[in-house]
Amino acid sequence: MTGEGPLVDAGLLSPVRAGTEVETAVGDRAWLQAMLDAEAALARAQASLGTLPEEAAAVITEAARADRFDLRALALASRETANPVVGLVQALTAEVRGIDPKAADFVHRGSTSQDIFDTGAMLVAARALRLIRADLARTAQALAGLARTHRDTLMPGRTLALHAVPTTFGLKAAGWRALVLDADARLARVLDEGLPVSLGGAAGTLAGYLEYADIDRPDVAADTEHPYLDRLVDAFAAETGLARPVLPWHALRTPLADLAAALAFTAGALGKIAVDVQALTRTEVGEVAEPTAAGRGSSSAMPHKRNPVLATLIRAAALQVPVIAAGLTQCLVTEDERAAGVWHAEWQLLRECLRLAGGAAHTAVELAEGLEVRPARMRENLDLTGGQVVSERIAARLAPHLGKAAAKQLLTEASTAAAASGRPLAAVLTSMPGHGLGADHIAQLCDPAGYGGAAGALVDRALADVPQSPPPGSTV
Repeated sequence: MTGEGPLVDAGLLSPVRAGTEVETAVGDRAWLQAMLDAEAALARAQASLGTLPEEAAAVITEAARADRFDLRALALASRETANPVVGLVQALTAEVRGIDPKAADFVHRGSTSQDIFDTGAMLVAARALRLIRADLARTAQALAGLARTHRDTLMPGRTLALHAVPTTFGLKAAGWRALVLDADARLARVLDEGLPVSLGGAAGTLAGYLEYADIDRPDVAADTEHPYLDRLVDAFAAETGLARPVLPWHALRTPLADLAAALAFTAGALGKIAVDVQALTRTEVGEVAEPTAAGRGSSSAMPHKRNPVLATLIRAAALQVPVIAAGLTQCLVTEDERAAGVWHAEWQLLRECLRLAGGAAHTAVELAEGLEVRPARMRENLDLTGGQVVSERIAARLAPHLGKAAAKQLLTEASTAAAASGRPLAAVLTSMPGHGLGADHIAQLCDPAGYGGAAGALVDRALADVPQSPPPGSTV
């Protein structure tokens, strides 16, 4: 048998994230390293305040490398304690003891499992969010290019699956970009402000940290002008690069709920793009096509097909993340200072949200950068109704002469007759009495090119923050 064995989640059932950077960034080894980073950062923070020997902090940092530990053994050991930190602390202590026996007493000093795990979770999330934001930036840039290029490319606007009035592909792409920017803004707020260190001790009082500080450095612990509590949290936040919480959040799960909401929105925003691409890719529509790659989109039974694989992957993720994120939000309902099972339920949900949203963002880059737009087909489709797509416009023009209700009634009758006969709306209207419009005027009004509304101006507004590309051959 080939492969990595039955214990590895290789992404077979989740192809949207298989092989992506975010998959590695939130894998078991990455999570292990993040918890070790939290342990090392805590030791350095305590050492910076004089409550732990600097030599011990250096040894703990040296030992805190994931490649020193048996990942599977730690996973199995966690069954005995319901979390992976207890076994990890034992293993880390043994590693430190092998380097410097004296330093072993300072591992995990005053801490608790949730401090280390939650801080590690925030480190994992921060690293994943940076990858996702980089992909969103590339996607937004590609969509800006599409919007600018196709600012005036007419296409049918569709409501309730049917042709409504003309729009432009540029406006559609600008709308997609706006969603991507909204998602990025939400992730940025979480990344900059909403991923805090966890430091509370056994029940959120920091008693263990304060007690050890009082034993090791009573002068530091007794300093009321510079309280040890504030200095320790500040130092830990500085060492990890995470935010400083106002209160310990062991049972106040706002960071997870905020993260869940931002990831759900991100997946949904990308899903909107995906479902639009799927609709526009239909054989009978054919207005866009996904970028090609050898073997991509092939059917196991129908050689002629080239399925919209990228959009399908993104849409699948977009349907999953909000459901999983709801589970994280539900974990706000936690009893006491640490709930049995609620905290534990968050872990896999968080990872799945991160890697699905990350996989969708990674896939969206390729989709946006390589999307093939077909203006000629858009115009063909726009002409399918023989001018009925601008019936709203003609009704508005006739209203001052006939009255609004009469104008709408006339256009309803004309559109019905055009659909039944297959004749263009302009021809039907020209043959109808009572409207006072000449044939040339009717033909002009029935041209979809004259009814794009403010689409171009809206695209310009949406791209006001995007610098214009310099002309070819110019110097900057």
